[in-house]
Amino acid sequence: MVVVSGVSAYRYMEGDDIGEAYAMVFLAASGYATQAEVARVFGCSVRTVRRHQRRYEEGGMAALATRSGWRPGRRRLPVKRRLKIERMHEEGRSNREIARHLCVSEKAIRKQVGPSKDEAVQIPLPLPLAREVAPIATTEKTLVKKSGFTETLSEVRDSESILESEVHVQGSCDSDPHNRVIDRSLACLGLLSDASPMFADAKGVQGAGVLFALPALIQSGVFRVGSKLYGDIGPSFYGLRTTFLVLLFMALWRIKRPENLKEKDPASMGFVLGLDRSPEVKTVRRKLTRIAARHKAEELGQELASIRIEQRAAMMGFLYVDGHVRAYHGKRDIPKTHVARIRIAMPATSDYWVNDAAGDPLFVVTAEANEGLAMMLPAVLTQIQTLIPDRRVTVVFDRGGWKLDLFKQIVHDFKFDILTYRKGASPQIDPTLFSLREIVIDGRLVEYELHDQIVTFLDGKLKLRQVTRLSDNDHQTQIITSRFDLDAAEVAFRMFERWRQENYFRYTREEFAMDALSDYQVEPGDPTRTVPNPERRAVAKQIKAQRLEIKSFEQSLGAALLEAKTKNRPAVAALSNAYNNIETKLKEARDNLESLLLKRRETPARVEIRDISAGAVIKLAVERKHLTNIIKMLAYQAESNLLSLLEPHYRRTEDEGRTLIHEILSAKGDLHVDGQVLAVTLHPLSVPHRTAAVAAICQTLTDTLSNFPGSALRLRFGIFPPPKIGLAFPGPKPQTTPKPDISSLG
Repeated sequence: MVVVSGVSAYRYMEGDDIGEAYAMVFLAASGYATQAEVARVFGCSVRTVRRHQRRYEEGGMAALATRSGWRPGRRRLPVKRRLKIERMHEEGRSNREIARHLCVSEKAIRKQVGPSKDEAVQIPLPLPLAREVAPIATTEKTLVKKSGFTETLSEVRDSESILESEVHVQGSCDSDPHNRVIDRSLACLGLLSDASPMFADAKGVQGAGVLFALPALIQSGVFRVGSKLYGDIGPSFYGLRTTFLVLLFMALWRIKRPENLKEKDPASMGFVLGLDRSPEVKTVRRKLTRIAARHKAEELGQELASIRIEQRAAMMGFLYVDGHVRAYHGKRDIPKTHVARIRIAMPATSDYWVNDAAGDPLFVVTAEANEGLAMMLPAVLTQIQTLIPDRRVTVVFDRGGWKLDLFKQIVHDFKFDILTYRKGASPQIDPTLFSLREIVIDGRLVEYELHDQIVTFLDGKLKLRQVTRLSDNDHQTQIITSRFDLDAAEVAFRMFERWRQENYFRYTREEFAMDALSDYQVEPGDPTRTVPNPERRAVAKQIKAQRLEIKSFEQSLGAALLEAKTKNRPAVAALSNAYNNIETKLKEARDNLESLLLKRRETPARVEIRDISAGAVIKLAVERKHLTNIIKMLAYQAESNLLSLLEPHYRRTEDEGRTLIHEILSAKGDLHVDGQVLAVTLHPLSVPHRTAAVAAICQTLTDTLSNFPGSALRLRFGIFPPPKIGLAFPGPKPQTTPKPDISSLG
């Protein structure tokens, strides 16, 4: 019997496994106990409770029965035979030979030791060849295979993407990677602009897994474009390339602010950077300030976006545009805007992001004065038109961009299509006119109850399409688009996929601290910028209060009539008495309303900010924040690239993919230098199936032929297999008497 708070909640027969399993499901699902509490009471593991819940959700009570047959995951071969198989495999015998010797199938052997060397299949290469590589000693006619095209090495060398500084790698005057005293002295003398990375063999380096993101970071072009735009940042041990590398690794390691570097060991971080130690807080801030002084962050973002668009052209058909508000809690007097997530207006800065069809960011634009989405869309679309000149893009945004004149400009002038929600009151559609629409998109079956019709605006000058979705609660969501060629179900799907961008905002806000203030400096704002007149707003507030007062007087007259009718009194006499009591006040209120309306007509709607600001007109400095936004955007893109590689090998990618990426980036690993190769071998992850997923992509990452930035070391990736469990032991471990703890005795 299961008793909850003294009341019998459930009972089952002793030995009834199905009843006992349902009792666990019942207690956990009803909220009477947590999974851990249920597991403790029934003497099982939390994983068992979760398994019972999952089976019950999938098949009901029948699914809780003990399954017949061989238990999943249990090895079919005894321990002695497994040891014999492993010994024969180490001797170099093929799987077929081992299977013939043991009289079992070859498949059984492959499950134990994996495929033979002659059976190994090369993993396809989804990433293009990294541009930042050292020249390969081969003939000019050698072809380099890339994703979707080929080109000769001579063309690669002549391409603008390979700079002279990348072909000729600058060396170091030091011989000990852990003591870079000579390079530091040269930097002090002004003879060194950036220290070259030097690696030594090291075991158990914390955070070495971040090197798995290097091929994607190199592919993004940040080092190449940064070198082209900034050159160098003056004599320094930590130069431009190293600074970019440190900032990117900080984002991937979830070091959200430079101040958090105080909690990390500089020497340990230096192992991964190829330096004797990583820069500290003041150095990182000083380098970031020096880079921001060039005022090239916007140009950097545009060039990186163009590279991303070229690599992911298939994702550029639908672009999502939305604003993100960064609240400001300091003491400066900066413009205010509405912060939707906390539903108040407060000092803040608005950033407008453009994301591709998969929800990955492309570039960001900072609003000059917290302008709304409708005001910022033309500027954003102009940049999109520059980056994607020969393609008709569908721009997806929410109701904040609703403006019919703007729609006409987007469709006819920009030659773009729109997809947004309808704003304002509109007639409801008869529920009987909806029909079920189905479509398969990206391997997923989506279905909606939809109604499709054509609507016109601006006196028939703007013809658009309205797709309305009927929800289970009879709510109707109206979608407006200029795409007449798409299926109605795809229109709804693309509109609802806008939440990918909202998920990106939330993820980067929590994981990368996107809202963190990276710069405490301010800069002068435009004093001629016009803002809503606060005096007119105050008059409007007074008009509203005056109208409410007049309405209360009029309601008192109606109340007098109702009271007279209830008490069978003459209505005319009651109305006359009530009017005599409020006549003077009502006339005065109406006169005040007329004067306020006249005052509002004479008050200008907008004024220049210098006319209402008591002090200097300022705004938060945007250059450093724009740089940090680009860094966090690149880190997110690198995670997305790794996620796409893991997807075929990890079943729960959609639910746990980002968590697995985070574990990889922060995992320990061994570094080994073998000639011109830097081997990065991770330690096993938390569970074997995650380790197996990472092992499946190591060869793919190695095949990108990526060099560590600033060096000629070719990266090679691997991961140690998980420890083997269940092997035979020579005998029970002898019990020994534990030594007494004498630490408390001093």
